[in-house]
Amino acid sequence: MMSVQSDVLDIAYSEVGDETGPPVVLIHGWPDTARGWREVADGLGKSGWRVITPDNRGTASTAFRSPTTPRDGHAVALARDTLDLADALGLRRFAIVGHDWGARVAYTLAALAPERVSAIAALALAYQPRGRFVMPDFPQARAFWYQWLMYVDEGAELIRRHPVAFARQQWDTWSPPGWFDEEEFAATAAGFGNRDWTAITLSAYRSRFLPDEPRDSRYDDLRRRLDTVEQLAVPTLMLQGGSDYCDNPSSSEGLEPYFSAAYRRVVLDGVGHFPHREAPAQVTALAHDHLSEHHG
Repeated sequence: MMSVQSDVLDIAYSEVGDETGPPVVLIHGWPDTARGWREVADGLGKSGWRVITPDNRGTASTAFRSPTTPRDGHAVALARDTLDLADALGLRRFAIVGHDWGARVAYTLAALAPERVSAIAALALAYQPRGRFVMPDFPQARAFWYQWLMYVDEGAELIRRHPVAFARQQWDTWSPPGWFDEEEFAATAAGFGNRDWTAITLSAYRSRFLPDEPRDSRYDDLRRRLDTVEQLAVPTLMLQGGSDYCDNPSSSEGLEPYFSAAYRRVVLDGVGHFPHREAPAQVTALAHDHLSEHHG
């Protein structure tokens, strides 16, 4: 892994492909790390893309520079991290493929910095206008049990004591059985050993409903701006696992009115919450075609 430095972080990232090719940033979700993109990154790299894959704040080797910086896990913070990485690498304009949290970052950048983003592909997570989390119906709320656990102080403490076991619950239940092996989970879970992984995890969810959760004021303007944006003008591909047991496929239906540029939703039959890991060839082909169509 290589790294660049922002005001806030030492951002760890890897890079494959053609260094003169069009850039695409692959942003991982939760609970995952940049290594989850290996097959997609290699495929896009062989197709001529310059593929940049960072680890999110609080994950693997990406580290905060100061112990006093609030551990803010909001999407605008991760979006700013992505722009900081792009600036450090001299990327004026780039494409984004994001999974889960990474999908939220892709939508956020499409809302706040559309001039920087040529196209986005979002995996597993539907667009949320204004960046707002809306309380879902009962079946979806049941699937979000892990989020409600974080709002209970005793639950948050349990997660602090057993972060890897908590992540394992999601891997075991969000997709059809057999999609990963023990060796891959162990290699990925090493990235959850970052001292700030749990803090960022809790911040990302608890800050939705608990007003006293720590927030980094440097992102307040971005939060205010995001709250004004409903419609996106960046070409978007949404890839939904048809057997996603975390985010019900119905949650990504009927969102076309929120996109003024090209928008396409593709359901991957038999695929769960981790399409880039479960069906990397399909994801690579679909992402490549979409990003290439709208490049430049």
